[in-house]
Amino acid sequence: MLKHRLTFGPILIFLILLFSWLDEWVDGLEAPESFPKDTMPPGIIVAMVLIFVGVMGAREVARILRAKSVQIETWFAALVSVVGLLVVGLTPSDSIGSTGFAVGISSVAASFVLGLLYAIRSKQVDGAIFVGAGVLLIHVYMGMMLGFLLLIRREYSVWMLLWVLACVKSCDIGAFFTGTTIGKHKLIEWLSPKKTWEGLIGGLITSGAIGALGFWALGAAGYEQYSPWWGAALGVLFGAIGQAGDLTASLFKRDAGIKDAGTSVPGFGGVLDLIDSPILVAPFAYWAIRIVMDLSSSSAVPGSLGG
Repeated sequence: MLKHRLTFGPILIFLILLFSWLDEWVDGLEAPESFPKDTMPPGIIVAMVLIFVGVMGAREVARILRAKSVQIETWFAALVSVVGLLVVGLTPSDSIGSTGFAVGISSVAASFVLGLLYAIRSKQVDGAIFVGAGVLLIHVYMGMMLGFLLLIRREYSVWMLLWVLACVKSCDIGAFFTGTTIGKHKLIEWLSPKKTWEGLIGGLITSGAIGALGFWALGAAGYEQYSPWWGAALGVLFGAIGQAGDLTASLFKRDAGIKDAGTSVPGFGGVLDLIDSPILVAPFAYWAIRIVMDLSSSSAVPGSLGG
């Protein structure tokens, strides 16, 4: 598995950088006359990538649910995933608070009702509650939570989004290599036997360093201006939440009695095995960045908070 990760990992990094560059390039193109702005809206390429990832992830979550005798077909899982992603990611930025909140809650309610209707489509009531709950899980987990990554892109540069992902995945990488090298004390043996406290600490140190370096690089490149100290703090926070996201996916898979969510990503398993940590981080990252931005803009002491 390590051989495949070392081979396929750099390919994934290259593709992420390529799509990030394409997203920024499209963002600067002149928009058609029918568009409300002179240039194309931000996040077009990111939205396409996330829709693909969401569909693949929903397919794998549906597989996990079917292993627990919750019968949800792939096409329906993909549909509710895409709806959830777009509801969060494309909510108009000028919507007042109550409107945005109402849109999100309405999509959750509609997803649950559609799930129940889907469950009884064959005039059978057995398992209807579980199917409805499973559809709701996919809508929120592989849709709305993933949509926060698109929301981050819409409000910031694509490189800010890339920084969030780098913080999360660097923690995974740091934890893996630290744990396999010096890990002795098990973190949660009954849930994830290979994770260790040493690995967790190594991962958090790595994500903190990447967070600080990333914020410095964003400022040096003329993008968002924030203190590297904020970057280090958020890097550690995102790394910790990301590890919780990885454990969440492990919980699902262990309950279903399967090792990997899929086989579509060589060396990693399925798409869910690759994105389980960023999914849980995404909502927290959106609000954490907003808080840091507000604190930075209200500070008048040079270098204290950046900005």
